[in-house]
Amino acid sequence: MPVSKTKNLATVIRSLSRFYSIRSEIKAEGSGAGASAAAAKNKKKKKKKPSSSSTTENTALKQYLSAANSSLYDVVHESVKLGSIPGDDESGKQLSSEVSASLHDKLDLDWDDESEDVQPSGKVLNLPWLSRMSNNDISLQRKNVSRERKQKWVYKNTQTSRFDRLVKMCAVKLGTDVTLEVFGRLGRETGLKEYNALIGHCIQQARDANDEDVSLEKIYKGYQLFKTMKELGFKIEEATYGQFLMYLIDFGMVQELFFFRDLIKDENPDSLPRLAYYEMRLWIGVNNEAKIRELIRSVMDDNAEDKYSFRENLLLALCESDRKEDILMLLEAFDITKLTSVECKVSIFKSLGKISLESIVVDFMRTLKSSDIGPENISKFICEYAISIPNLEVEDIIDKFKSLHAKLDVLPTSAQYERLIGYSCELHKVHQALNMVDEMFEAGLTLSLDAFHSILEACEQSCDYNLVHQIKTMIYRHDLKPNKETCRLMIILFVRMKDFQGAYEVMNDLEKMNLTPTVNMYNVIMAGYLREKNTCSGRHVLKQMEEADVKPDSATFSYLISTSNSEDDIIKFQNEMGKSGVQPTKFVFMALINAYAACGQFEKAKQVLLDERIPVKSLNEIKSTLVSALASHGQLSDAFEMYEGIKEAGSNLQPKAIGCLVEHLKSKGELDRLLQLLEELNDSPYLVGTCFKVISYCVQHEHLRSIVDLLKQLKNSFDNAELATEALFDEVFSLIAEKEATDMQFGLSLLKAIKTELGVCPSRKSLDFLLAACVNAKDTKTSFLIWNEYEKAGLPYNILSYLRSVTDLSQDVGCTIFGSESHSEYEKFLRKYPSSGMLNRQWVFSTVDPSWGWD
Repeated sequence: MPVSKTKNLATVIRSLSRFYSIRSEIKAEGSGAGASAAAAKNKKKKKKKPSSSSTTENTALKQYLSAANSSLYDVVHESVKLGSIPGDDESGKQLSSEVSASLHDKLDLDWDDESEDVQPSGKVLNLPWLSRMSNNDISLQRKNVSRERKQKWVYKNTQTSRFDRLVKMCAVKLGTDVTLEVFGRLGRETGLKEYNALIGHCIQQARDANDEDVSLEKIYKGYQLFKTMKELGFKIEEATYGQFLMYLIDFGMVQELFFFRDLIKDENPDSLPRLAYYEMRLWIGVNNEAKIRELIRSVMDDNAEDKYSFRENLLLALCESDRKEDILMLLEAFDITKLTSVECKVSIFKSLGKISLESIVVDFMRTLKSSDIGPENISKFICEYAISIPNLEVEDIIDKFKSLHAKLDVLPTSAQYERLIGYSCELHKVHQALNMVDEMFEAGLTLSLDAFHSILEACEQSCDYNLVHQIKTMIYRHDLKPNKETCRLMIILFVRMKDFQGAYEVMNDLEKMNLTPTVNMYNVIMAGYLREKNTCSGRHVLKQMEEADVKPDSATFSYLISTSNSEDDIIKFQNEMGKSGVQPTKFVFMALINAYAACGQFEKAKQVLLDERIPVKSLNEIKSTLVSALASHGQLSDAFEMYEGIKEAGSNLQPKAIGCLVEHLKSKGELDRLLQLLEELNDSPYLVGTCFKVISYCVQHEHLRSIVDLLKQLKNSFDNAELATEALFDEVFSLIAEKEATDMQFGLSLLKAIKTELGVCPSRKSLDFLLAACVNAKDTKTSFLIWNEYEKAGLPYNILSYLRSVTDLSQDVGCTIFGSESHSEYEKFLRKYPSSGMLNRQWVFSTVDPSWGWD
């Protein structure tokens, strides 16, 4: 956030407050004295008596709790709650109809952001609360997309997240005020969950906004919701105020945070310790060392019991910032047995791991072990501590885990073994994970199927497909009962190894396990065959599914359609899909486009877009697939015509399609258009790869200025990550070596521009590529200049770079090197770089033709 935004926040909020006050007064004209009396009664009812704990606080805590700044104080007096007048002139049904029309006028409804297959039309709201979608086949539609949803949401409770997405959708399309009104009109009581979701939406919008005024308006809107909750008598919990405070902390708004803090502490005195946590986070964020030490001293004056909750929260804040000295200062007066929760203890041990304080860790754990906390929690603390130690390889973390258990005489638990196994799988250290599985079985511990699933997934990601044999043996040997997901993951690994026999063996074992094959298992095998261009075997899987009474789904037909070699096959599989009652998804439409394009039926590929069953939210992605298909098959003019149409419609081409256009446009030599396409990628994951394609084109045609500009853009996007930047420039210089140019002037100019304009010192690898380019160009003069770059960069030459230069000297027969001065030039070179020894001297002379008269 710009500095001006933080400075002007209070002013803007006061201005907005006046505007909303006037509007609210106009709305309230007809409410009468009865509403005022009710409001006064409600306010009186809400007033709370201060707790006894707050009245007995000492001076230090009172000083901490006093208001430090109040730049937004006037807001309390100037702002009036945004309200809505419950009218009797409009029924819930009419409002439902209007909201439905409003939603569909703006955007297609997205009930589930993760779902790819939602009907493109239908009313949003019909009966009280939420609608039933009008399409008769909605039940069938949901069954057809269950595969995608299960893969994304399995083992996860999604009730809260789905509700949050619903509230967010309403807030985006209707606004927060109208959303609250809709809830009230349709008989839905607005509770804490609704308010918290709307406040979170406002704060996220404020974070994402690039415009200062928009950001300030959104945060003020969130404040109005917060104030409304307070006036309605809701207890202000951390789930509500934490969102505000973290926003203010992230942007260093000191005065504004204290304004909200005072509102919260007056309403909920029990929140005082948590408010201390947020204040410490604020002072850490703005680097106010004096305030940090003042807070620490305020809770270290004595050992009063009421101080421990404050100490705990201050310690948590310090732990999250890894402030070693401050943590040690606070630990001097700290009794870890008095911490209120296991999660808090875990956070502290994680922090102690980050700052490498093992002696304190061991003392704390021994203290906890003598208490009634239980060995399973001690094992958990050890595991989290070991994982948090920086710069440790997985093997060393496992050793630390074992040694601390031995030192404290505690046995590792299954849960912590599985935690380490999961951590190893995240880093693709599958062999270490399997070693821990063996240790668990030897110790008589049990392992959950979820842990095996993590290992199987890590095997796929790390390409250790062959480990599936070992995992399968483990499962069968220890009489574990795999489920369908376990079998599916094993089938994937067998197929990746092209071991289809092994995959079918798993399928055959399903009956012994009292399991039935699923469509996903068959789809994996089918996709494997088709990926290997074994169309016959791939299509035979469809027959096997029929024999096993397994109904194909949309993924099955998308695989078959995408690999069709003729229009007849495309029509055939479309008809079979219709007979099976499978509704087409976006993947089916994409497969149709690619299949028609591969058959040269470009007009029919375009006609796929006319299908009314295409979900509105997937239309742009399907159009992007058409652009890619047309470009890949030489129809660049049509592809760009489609691209322009997408732009005119106010949409953006998918990043993958942009990369495809760039790849096939390089041969046309239109640099301006390439750069224009590149600008649309912004922060897309495809930016680096696509940008390098353009750089490759520029190197080939020696567009120096464009190369430097693109390299500067990528360097900034890497955020000065040295390894990534070095790898980028190494790849650029490798293009120069592959170019096999006869003139090295362009390479030298690029080297100079990178050093002067980008401030990048070339790596050894980059200079090696330039030296190899000199050999290819037989440019001895430039090779000596590159040798000087090694010296300037402080890079000692190695045997390979030396041999490249010697090769350059020995091959430059047509110029001056092997003339009358050749021997003296070579001797001069050896004197300058003598450490190569006689071996290189003998090697270079062995490459010289004997007819040149050298002994």
